[in-house]
Amino acid sequence: MHSPVDSPPHATGPGIALRVATALALPTVLLIVLVTASWDPLMALDGDIARTTHRWAVDDPDLTQAFRILTDWVWDPWTMRALIAVTVLWLVLHHGAWWLALWLTATLLVAGLLSQGIKAAVDRDRPVWPDPVDSAHFAAFPSGHAMTATVACGLLLWVLRLYGTGRVLWRIAVVVAVVSVAGVGFTRIWLGVHWSTDVLAGWLLGASAVALAMVSYARCFPPARST
Repeated sequence: MHSPVDSPPHATGPGIALRVATALALPTVLLIVLVTASWDPLMALDGDIARTTHRWAVDDPDLTQAFRILTDWVWDPWTMRALIAVTVLWLVLHHGAWWLALWLTATLLVAGLLSQGIKAAVDRDRPVWPDPVDSAHFAAFPSGHAMTATVACGLLLWVLRLYGTGRVLWRIAVVVAVVSVAGVGFTRIWLGVHWSTDVLAGWLLGASAVALAMVSYARCFPPARST
């Protein structure tokens, strides 16, 4: 299954992505099992981190308000989805890369469904505070913000790499992606709406989704070989 229109100029094989997906599988499954089983040492660590960051959040309302703006507007899941939507349009209109655009869209949709499915299955309560600084709804595990940001930033970096972005732009993109993914996770913990393991699970699941998307795309549309 191969078409030159759908194959970007710098397409690569699935080797690295497959190794990443394999490496992520065990810690992701283990974390889900331990949280589902409410393993005491992990729950105690979650509680200690949550209490510490909540105390900081209450003591510094200005920084807390800045974090609310970041998490609700800059790193919000809908902002991340909008970035992918723009990327999809760019791929279709400028490169005719319909299949790659479909892969990005499907990855984001499947990741969202996976997140909601695990939330419903684990049904973990969010932290509860007598003096909350923010609020959130639905189950806590995994963090949808962290997972969506990881998927969106990972997909955007993948597209930039496929289409051979310049070195400077690539480094800027990597820094922005890392800051965004780490930042959204930290703000969710700081604002007291997620446990630290919720965020860790979002990161792991999001990275796994991107790696599997890269593997499946490379297998369906292998790079053209010169003769």
